[in-house]
Amino acid sequence: MINVLLFAGTTEGREVAEAVSGKNISLTVSVATEYGETGFPETENIHVISGRKDEGQILDLIRELQAELVIDATHPYAAEVTKILRKVCEESGTEYLRLLRQEDLSGTENAVFVNDTKEAAAFLNTVTGSALLTTGSKELATYTTVTDYKNRLFARILPLPDGMEKAAALGYDGKHVIGMQGPFTEEMNTAMLKMLGVQYLVTKDTGNAGGFSEKIRAAKSCGVTPIIIRRPLAEEGISVAECLELLGKRCGFTPEKRKKVTILGTGMGSAATMTEQAEEACRSCGLIVGAKRLTESLSRFGKPSKNAVLAEDIEKIIRESEAEAVVVAMSGDTGFFSGTKTLLPLIADLKPVVLPGISSFQYFAARAGLSWDNALLVSAHGRSCNYVAKIRKNKKVFALTGGESRVKDILEALAENGLGFVRITVGENLSYENETITRGTVQELAGREFDSLAVICAENDRAEALPAGYGWEDEAFLRAEVPMTKQEIRTVTLAKLALTRTSLCWDVGAGTGSVSLEMANLAEDGEVYAVEQKEEACDLIEKNKKHLGITNVTVVRGKAPEAMKDLPAPTHVFVGGSSGNLREILQLVLEKNPAARIVINAVTAETIAESVEVLKELPVTDPDIVQLSAARGRKLGRYHLMTAVNPVFIFTCEGRKADE
Repeated sequence: MINVLLFAGTTEGREVAEAVSGKNISLTVSVATEYGETGFPETENIHVISGRKDEGQILDLIRELQAELVIDATHPYAAEVTKILRKVCEESGTEYLRLLRQEDLSGTENAVFVNDTKEAAAFLNTVTGSALLTTGSKELATYTTVTDYKNRLFARILPLPDGMEKAAALGYDGKHVIGMQGPFTEEMNTAMLKMLGVQYLVTKDTGNAGGFSEKIRAAKSCGVTPIIIRRPLAEEGISVAECLELLGKRCGFTPEKRKKVTILGTGMGSAATMTEQAEEACRSCGLIVGAKRLTESLSRFGKPSKNAVLAEDIEKIIRESEAEAVVVAMSGDTGFFSGTKTLLPLIADLKPVVLPGISSFQYFAARAGLSWDNALLVSAHGRSCNYVAKIRKNKKVFALTGGESRVKDILEALAENGLGFVRITVGENLSYENETITRGTVQELAGREFDSLAVICAENDRAEALPAGYGWEDEAFLRAEVPMTKQEIRTVTLAKLALTRTSLCWDVGAGTGSVSLEMANLAEDGEVYAVEQKEEACDLIEKNKKHLGITNVTVVRGKAPEAMKDLPAPTHVFVGGSSGNLREILQLVLEKNPAARIVINAVTAETIAESVEVLKELPVTDPDIVQLSAARGRKLGRYHLMTAVNPVFIFTCEGRKADE
């Protein structure tokens, strides 16, 4: 364990103390005032003392503590203290380290630079107008040389009794003394400058940690001229990260990464819809990561940026970046159809801060005068979305569009499926100068071009969901002369399939498409591929899709298994007809997805025998076999007779992986 003496008066000093808490270091922190003690951890290895010390007292303290290292984390303008510390360490042979606060003078092109408070006061005597002083209570006396200072000058100082009493004794009173603890946000500085109506702002270059950039930006936005007192010394030193790395090597610990990651919602992208927290995070970061559209919209902050969309790519950029503070920009709100949920688990060890944004739905609803608490919220932006089914079933649907899902395509699909009467509101370029809100029915708006990124609200007063559950009446489907799985058989078949909302299904030998269409209704956010070799049957499935308003069924024309080779891997497969190719069909299914759930309906003795034989040989679980017989009543004169429906054997199994 080594003994370290830290002279602190800045944020950097607190960061060092927090980082070495509990480590193999005996750290004594010396601060000038009791107020300065606040914010430092008090642990077994950290002790805080207060009080100003002269050269002799500092030397005595070094000897008393047997300090091997002195770290100077005093304020950049405490030049005299830094000179004394350097001198004492040199004379006593004690190692000395200076922690530097990063200097950032961006945005100061129109500022007046002076060397000290005397020059600042002298400059104010050459101009007219009032000024806000933000250089502390210790130097207020110097400004009493300014003509009519009691009326022209406003002093913002710490709310400590000594400082307030000193200001009053010097003639600063009433609204001319503002006792507040900083640093302050740009918005707070702006509000204060406007309230006071000053023409000048006197400040020191205290760096980002001291709120310097926030003052400069506020002054620029208010047309106020900054008077900047230069730092007294051109110093050499090290950063906090370098200091901790050095201490870690000596004391056998690895400093925790100080990288600060903020994931923030940018709203619609314009500056007006970003929160104050998000603005502050962008101003203080060293790198902005996000989609190109977002990084370009944040270029006004003048920060380096890298474009990435996938969570894995963003994680790699964050970890490889040398920036201590990284902002990840997400569109809209971070918790609403956002990539945030995918990124968070990947960088959980960095303890990222997540800042919400204004979602497109919120903004759109407000601008269009709509409520959204009673709406179904969906996204068709860069993802599959069965929006026709959702609009058919719900009285109000809000949808994000983008990518392949364009407003024009949605309107055309709604019109084709008998929903031309639905009222539509479209929001384009939300929050920008060319923002547009368009209203009309599907029929009135169909054929128009809209921006690729838009929000729509569909209001369907005639919303009527298809029958809940499964096993619709046979009369619900258009028939012709194509074979159809009857209601009773279909009900048990669908129960055995055990579909989920996002299932990806194959219906092999689809016939009229009765099973396909019910599968699609149950797997509303999934997809169904209806494989059928007869052209008449394929045409009938297409007619039934429009008849029932179901869009997430794709008709695959051709004979199985050849017609299925390019289909995506299924989660669920129903085989209603195999034309003697059951083995080849199931082999392809298991090749695509070794864990697929399979249901086979067999009517003929030959298909029953084939199913038993094939399922014994393939890597599947022992099949569950149900023999289902049903009879339907029919009226004959005064009597009701039962007419049997063809008995069916229903085989249910799941693929079994090799290790099972």
